[in-house]
Amino acid sequence: MESYRAGDLTFDVTDAGPPDGEIIVLLHGFPETRASWSDVIPHLTEAGYRVLAPDQRGYSPGARPRGRRAYRLDYLADDIIALADAAGAEKVHVVGHDWGAGVAWAVAADHPDRVHSVTSMATPHPRAMVRAIATSSQSLKSWYMVLFQLPFLPELSFGPAQASMRRSLRKSGLLDDRIDDYFAVLTQPGAATGALNWYRALPFGPQPMTGTILVPALYIYGTSDFALGRTAADLTARYVAGPYRYEVLDGVSHWIPEEVPETVAELVIDHARRYGGHAG
Repeated sequence: MESYRAGDLTFDVTDAGPPDGEIIVLLHGFPETRASWSDVIPHLTEAGYRVLAPDQRGYSPGARPRGRRAYRLDYLADDIIALADAAGAEKVHVVGHDWGAGVAWAVAADHPDRVHSVTSMATPHPRAMVRAIATSSQSLKSWYMVLFQLPFLPELSFGPAQASMRRSLRKSGLLDDRIDDYFAVLTQPGAATGALNWYRALPFGPQPMTGTILVPALYIYGTSDFALGRTAADLTARYVAGPYRYEVLDGVSHWIPEEVPETVAELVIDHARRYGGHAG
């Protein structure tokens, strides 16, 4: 596949690996695109997996609906079920980073019958995040989420004020070539607003945002993450009732797939082989 449809929306997608391989779905975060997985994908396909990596809602040119309510977490999760349907897959392994991990948690919670396993990188279970904001310094780390609720002003970070955003991303550990890749998409008409609407839709999402996880879960956390503190990471285990593995990567930044792609691939492959694992 080069694209797929979910309702009236059309999503661009990378489809790599053997067509009959067990499917791993890779979900990017903010302000990333599917290019964030470019160094991970070859390892997964070499192991025999078919990989589907979409540019998600707001990022794909054909999937930029107007209005922040169109970016509710449950709608984002439904987009991934539509991808599994388009691929003819009864079940998939779903892997996400940053906001993509939020979607992965939602897919696993809302559609456990469609998921072999879930892997989250950086982003804790949403309910762990809420608890950490109330009980730790996480609220200070999450200040930008409040800023992103403002209309129009945050979009300047991808236009006239993009030099400041680029410096912030570079300081957080993201390399210049990846920043260039992501800005090439986010400077397209409507893309920045669509990406920011993921944050703006938070007040309108289902409550609680995500239920208890029953499928096998792997959570990967980097200790040098600028945006997500250790409290929420440690609390995530409370919201997983199925088999759970918690991997802490010392000295790794928020940008886990870009920084340590081989480690990511090894962990994802091992998790997939334990819980589904008919490839490789």
